[in-house]
Amino acid sequence: MPAVGSSEPTEDPLSSPMFSLEFQGVISGWFSECSGLGSETEVITQYVTGDKGMQIIKRIPGNMKYEDITLKRGVTPSLDIWDWRQQVEDGKVGEARKNGAITMYNQRLEPVAQWTFENAWPVKVSGPQLSAGSNEVALEELRITHEGMHRVKI
Repeated sequence: MPAVGSSEPTEDPLSSPMFSLEFQGVISGWFSECSGLGSETEVITQYVTGDKGMQIIKRIPGNMKYEDITLKRGVTPSLDIWDWRQQVEDGKVGEARKNGAITMYNQRLEPVAQWTFENAWPVKVSGPQLSAGSNEVALEELRITHEGMHRVKI
């Protein structure tokens, strides 16, 4: 094992050609882009007076917050994410809340990384920007919010 600070690589970084979104172990969709897999602690600045009358600035941890997860995929015939969003639009947020996971796959479609989340619900679903003269894949986007996320070992 290389020493800390060594420039010798230990593992190649993972590539990420595809992501799945699953709930209760059932894959709900495949996505080509994913962002927002993280958390942040707010920093509180506290001013105190030290022994010699000098002001000292202390930085202490505040509230933990999680980023919203944004997933993008090519438009498919499936209405799964639109139906899920419809629950929220109908005022059924409690029913829409789900625990789930996002799994990243390598080029051989083997799972290589996974993030689990709790009490997620769709904040936004949007369809593609359409242009008849475009050669780009039509993408739809799903943004979900949640109450906790963890990176887990596969």
